[in-house]
Amino acid sequence: MNKAIYLTTIEPHSGKSLISVGLMHELLGRTSKVAYFRPIIDDLPEGEKDNHIETALRHFKLPMKYEEAYALKMSEVVKMKNEGRDTDVMEKIIKKYKKLERRCDLILIEGSDFTGNEGSTIEFSLNVDIASNLSVPVILVGSGIGKTMDEFVNSMRLAYDSFIERGVEVIAIIANKILKKNTKTVVKALQKAIPGNTQINAIHRETQLIHPNVREIVEHFGSDVIAGNDFLDKSIKHILVGAMQLRHFLPTIKDKSLVIVPGDRADIILGSLQANRSANYPNISGIVLSGGLKPEKPVLKLLEGIDPKVPIFSVKDNTYEVAGIIANFHSKIQAGDTRKILESIRLFKKYVPTEEILNHLVHFEAGHLSPSMFLYNLFEKAKRIRKRIVLPEGNDPRILKAACRIQVQDVVDLIILGKREQIQQQLLTQNIKLDLSKIEVIDPVTSPRFQEYTQMLYNLRKHKGLSLPVAEDLVTDVSYFGTMMIYAGDADGMVSGAAHTTQHTIRPALQIIKTKPGSKIVSSVFFMCLPNRVSAFADCAINVNPSAEELAEIAIATADSAIAFGIDAKIAMLSYSSGTSGKGEDVEKVRKATGIVKHMRPDLKVEGPIQYDAAVDPVVGKSKMPDSLVAGQANVLIFPDLNTGNNTYKAVQRETGALAVGPMLQGLNKPVNDLSRGCTVEDIYNTILLTAIQAQEGEV
Repeated sequence: MNKAIYLTTIEPHSGKSLISVGLMHELLGRTSKVAYFRPIIDDLPEGEKDNHIETALRHFKLPMKYEEAYALKMSEVVKMKNEGRDTDVMEKIIKKYKKLERRCDLILIEGSDFTGNEGSTIEFSLNVDIASNLSVPVILVGSGIGKTMDEFVNSMRLAYDSFIERGVEVIAIIANKILKKNTKTVVKALQKAIPGNTQINAIHRETQLIHPNVREIVEHFGSDVIAGNDFLDKSIKHILVGAMQLRHFLPTIKDKSLVIVPGDRADIILGSLQANRSANYPNISGIVLSGGLKPEKPVLKLLEGIDPKVPIFSVKDNTYEVAGIIANFHSKIQAGDTRKILESIRLFKKYVPTEEILNHLVHFEAGHLSPSMFLYNLFEKAKRIRKRIVLPEGNDPRILKAACRIQVQDVVDLIILGKREQIQQQLLTQNIKLDLSKIEVIDPVTSPRFQEYTQMLYNLRKHKGLSLPVAEDLVTDVSYFGTMMIYAGDADGMVSGAAHTTQHTIRPALQIIKTKPGSKIVSSVFFMCLPNRVSAFADCAINVNPSAEELAEIAIATADSAIAFGIDAKIAMLSYSSGTSGKGEDVEKVRKATGIVKHMRPDLKVEGPIQYDAAVDPVVGKSKMPDSLVAGQANVLIFPDLNTGNNTYKAVQRETGALAVGPMLQGLNKPVNDLSRGCTVEDIYNTILLTAIQAQEGEV
């Protein structure tokens, strides 16, 4: 399985780039198939590229195109969120990420920079959301600049808790830009505040990385370099304004000062250059000529002749505006700045034991499958082998809207049952852009296959007393006609129930398609897309009061369904009692069913009887069943009866806003899935995809 690390921070200017560069260097030492990915980048002027991406691609020579390394610009994210299209944001990020995952062994994901207008809290939440939906572990970076020890530790603990609450594992916390004398103290304080096995490291403030160089300032202003073009990499430690007489100015010079002076002050310019040459004065890093002024020709001629080893450049802004801009300038690791890149790698190697991080990564297992990833996988699996799905309820506008979405995405071939004229009228009335010329529309009564299906049904059911006239009457019913299409091989699956009862949808399937070999019952499963994870709930739609044997079969079928859809199945056999404490007929049924599952499928993780809270809440689970491999982590929840299951799934759906995908029927020879009469277009769309995937079973 491919691995990824999400590198993120809690604030701007945390020095995250140092960690990114150092980590990329270490990852490439393990494998050449490493990718760099930024879910969201800042908006940049036309023609400019994201510096983080450029640095990763150019310095490490990654075999990627620039466009592959990011998903969205921040303005696009803001626009989509304002339009209520949050799911589209995550869908685009996952789609880009998955393309890289398919061809790489390791992916370094770097979060946003907190330099836009979104606000730190909103942007931090966005990074938590992305990490949770990608189901990847996090390295969290924070800066110590401008904070007391308590402020820094508390901010990192709050950030850590935010990730943990969303089911994201924080494998390392790196305290950056810490005073060298305080690094050990900070590590101890964080280790005391952060629970678990999270790796804690601190990197001291390195002036070479914190302070900008002259080249960065030149590029920021878009300046003309008058002299010293070969010395632009000089580091700037101090800013000095030359607005006084030379005799007063010279004593103020400090080492690595950037002198800002009006362009017509030849005395300060030449005095600064002489001071730089003198053994009695510190070295300066450069001279900025402000106000758009340049020295007169004789002075320029003089500068050319003495070959100053100090860069001199001109800007249009006035002296104090320039001083303010440079004072607030934050240095970055640039793509071509080899010195800073190598220094970052050195510091990272010195202070961060990479082996521990990589060991965490190798053994990392996502504790959950996120809803966005589940829905993405649903789409990807459905389009793997194209299938034909019949929709019997062609007059329902929700069915037609879902069909329109399927048609736009070109993932499944649809057959719609109904009268073409009535369907066209619905499309017109509801303004649905479904192209009927690209979909097979069948009126059962006028279909050329009507008599053939009637004869088939008669032959199948005549031993049950079915007469030919009754068979003919049944085939006029869309549910029977659709089921006969599947039986005859003219369709691969069916989705119905938006306008019909469960019995109306399922009865023909039980009579005609029947159960798989080895299956004694048909059951149902809902994939509950909860805020932080996806869980499978069963049986919530079919079996009223299953026996212990039937409950065990439901559990095994649901676990297999969960595994097929990317969920690492941990089964909880639910009851009103946990472990051995409870007595009574109902709890004994669950206990017996659990034993049957363990006997029939020793490969599955199963716990029961267990209460719902102990099954899903890690704290309660550890308290009630400390030795269980399932308690607190269950994602396949088997209810003891239909009353409990149906009410629980609806309660969870309504109270949490969870998307309930399904019900998907289990145990049939061919897939037929039942919709709720209160279903949404989204429900229908997802159920069509589920049905198409079921129809692929056994195919390569």
